[in-house]
Amino acid sequence: MMFARVSVLVRPSRILSLNAKRHLATANSFSIPVIDFSKFRSASSREEKKQTAHEIVKAFKDSGFIYITNHGVTPAEIQTAFQKSAEFFQLPNEVKDTLAWEDPRSNRGYVKVGRERVTQSADPAEIAALRQKAPDCKETMEIGRDWDSVWKNRWPSEAHVPGFKQNMLDFYETCHELHMHVMRAIAIGLDLEDHFFDEKIDEKCHNLRLLSYPAIKTDVLKDDGQARAGAHSDYGTLTLLFQDSVGGLEVKNPHTGEFIPATPIPDSIVVNVGDLLARWSNDVLRSTLHRVVAPAKKISETETLTPARQSIAFFCNPNFSTEVACLPNCGDVAKYPPVNTEEYIVGRLAVTYTM
Repeated sequence: MMFARVSVLVRPSRILSLNAKRHLATANSFSIPVIDFSKFRSASSREEKKQTAHEIVKAFKDSGFIYITNHGVTPAEIQTAFQKSAEFFQLPNEVKDTLAWEDPRSNRGYVKVGRERVTQSADPAEIAALRQKAPDCKETMEIGRDWDSVWKNRWPSEAHVPGFKQNMLDFYETCHELHMHVMRAIAIGLDLEDHFFDEKIDEKCHNLRLLSYPAIKTDVLKDDGQARAGAHSDYGTLTLLFQDSVGGLEVKNPHTGEFIPATPIPDSIVVNVGDLLARWSNDVLRSTLHRVVAPAKKISETETLTPARQSIAFFCNPNFSTEVACLPNCGDVAKYPPVNTEEYIVGRLAVTYTM
């Protein structure tokens, strides 16, 4: 059966003035700084790169989050990725379900609404109870490196979403390249050799996640524990987050416990530290809790509706064979024992999803 191609236009947010939001400050000087990454990528010497590198590392020490602008990912690339993502999620459920996510070691395929429950808990029984009571109100499509000899991506047919596969493969490579540059900035900011991380992240063991948050009545989200995506930290080194104009991402102020909106800024990418990078740095760099909530729109005298939302997250990971242990220059006493990347990530995923 053939399905009509859906024309969807998703534009990055234009609701904020970048100059007015150079720093989104909150109580206790908690802020998510906006960093012009072109100053690092175009620098002609290590000394020139240091200023931006130190800004990034300082922000990751303080809040664990930054916005980067002039990052090298073009608006056209981002727009097309959102377009193709929207076309995929508008396929009939029976088509998407044929591509269902199957195994945490693969971490590829379609995840329907209610199957995942992100949380900080590592207790399978506790997570199962949370999922039963208050599943995350989102659906996702998970994409890994396409040449993996063991685990294969689950692509929709070209007839269903023309150009989807090639666009996502291209976007995957673009995001990996940006990840390499940001990790080099972190290395410089931590007074390590510029290319310290290169051979530890070059196998592209990442996860490109397309996210769709369907419109939902706001009353549903008022149930105890219910959320678009519950409070959690990410698993790997960095996350690159591309937001639409709806917003909803909130970051927890580690000093007050208050959740602060990470409002979309035009042409920026939100970048945050994941758990493995925090462990690698002995918690010098902060992996900060965050969640997705939902702005409400009144649809009647008694009801409000949370609008549909799209985002794209690129979860950056070390090579799966990499042992993550306390980095040089990050303390004399390691807080954590060494951990294998693949074992850590698969373990976290295994308790997050229903099988």
